Amino acid sequence: LWEYAEYTDRVRRYAKELPIAEAVERAITECIREGILKEFLRKNRAEAKRMSIYEYDQEKHLRQEREASWEKGREAGKEEGMKLLDDLYGLLAKSGRIDDILRATKEPEYRDKLLQEFLGR
Repeated sequence: LWEYAEYTDRVRRYAKELPIAEAVERAITECIREGILKEFLRKNRAEAKRMSIYEYDQEKHLRQEREASWEKGREAGKEEGMKLLDDLYGLLAKSGRIDDILRATKEPEYRDKLLQEFLGR
């Protein structure tokens, strides 16, 4: 098991500076030379290379999907927050509480108190 962990660690390290196919090839060559998974990699070099590239691409794809989803959630949260503030400031303006609007823009705790008071949030 440690041999496989060593092999995959090398692939990941080399992939930071080389194209994935070159990183995998370098890791395989070094591991064979150093006796790490030597027989397996010798017998199954092409398949090991193909699977390593596939796994790396899959990890990369999943990481990119997570990052994109996080960014979408962040944007949705910002939009929701802006709408809440628009609603709050609109209600305060209709009530003639302009000083509260100014204070809320400078004091987050006061803004949160007003959000709770007017919007239950």
